[in-house]
Amino acid sequence: MTKLFNEFFNSEKAGGIILVIATVLSLVIANSALQDGYIQFWEFNIASHSLVHWINDGLMAIFFLLIGLELEREIYVGELADIKNASLPIFGAIGGMLVPAGLFLLFNYGLSTQSGIGIPMATDIAFAVGILSLLGNRVPLSLKVFIIALAIIDDLGAIIIIAIFYTTTLSLTNLFIALGVFALLIVLNRLKVRNLIPYLIGGLIMWYFMLHSGVHATITGVLLAFAIPFGDGSHKSPSYVLQHFLHKPVAFIILPLFAIANTSIAIGADWMSGLATPSSLGIISGLLIGKPMGIFLFTLLAVTFGLSRLPEGLRWIHLIGAGFLAGIGFTMSIFITILAFDQPELVSSAKIAILIASVIAGTTGFIWLKNSLRPAVE
Repeated sequence: MTKLFNEFFNSEKAGGIILVIATVLSLVIANSALQDGYIQFWEFNIASHSLVHWINDGLMAIFFLLIGLELEREIYVGELADIKNASLPIFGAIGGMLVPAGLFLLFNYGLSTQSGIGIPMATDIAFAVGILSLLGNRVPLSLKVFIIALAIIDDLGAIIIIAIFYTTTLSLTNLFIALGVFALLIVLNRLKVRNLIPYLIGGLIMWYFMLHSGVHATITGVLLAFAIPFGDGSHKSPSYVLQHFLHKPVAFIILPLFAIANTSIAIGADWMSGLATPSSLGIISGLLIGKPMGIFLFTLLAVTFGLSRLPEGLRWIHLIGAGFLAGIGFTMSIFITILAFDQPELVSSAKIAILIASVIAGTTGFIWLKNSLRPAVE
């Protein structure tokens, strides 16, 4: 493993623990005597936008910047650089998106809630890696890389879904300005400008116009990642420097803030009835059944037809456990919920369904892998 991969894995591992604590704390406060003031706090307006909106549209763009930088590295010099290795998590991610989407549509086709089709399609990297880390050094490197590559591709798919299906009003002028800034940054890249400052300033300008274009502003993070020079990928390259810098702020500040702000859910006395709604049933079945089923079936087909190969140390039984861990939708699923639904009751019931499905999926994946992975030889 490269030093950077180790750093990414370890920061996400610790970040996963912080996410759990932040989520539990937020849920407890939101259902205590402090409920009204706590929920209203996150709706406090700054420059015509609530705190939640600034976090979801602003800080999360930085999260996607880190995801984009990691994806770029995997494509150039990592696990995704070899087409046979890269294709396995790619096929797994495709199955892990299509099958959950199909199950969601099974419950919601023709209803107003069918717009939530993207909710069970995403994987939370921090939580998935955090659960995997609890298994210690018995986890083979091939499984770690598979899950992270799968989750990154999953998130990329979620970003594309956000751009295509969750854009309501489109301002072509602002969109073209944002894309023009992106094109300028690509030119700077080709001219071998390695100073990060012009890219960060350009990224901020691109984010502003993307925010006002109607396309979700978090897309800016991924675009900026691929505009920043990768070079030879060494520790002196701009891409490496920025990725190294962002690990801890994202893991320990941005994602916990997102979790706290978006899980300030007041759970009513009738919360269980909300789990029987078509949207909740689609979310739960998509994450708990669709994820492991889609990932396993699509990887099996890819290997059977010679499109991929199973890396050394990785067994089919491991892929089932990985499929359950991929069912931890949390961050991205909640993110898409906010974009898909505009009714507060529907958003709350969907968030509860995501939390329940994610807890069950994570627990199942942990137990499955604990029983299927061989203990490390001391």
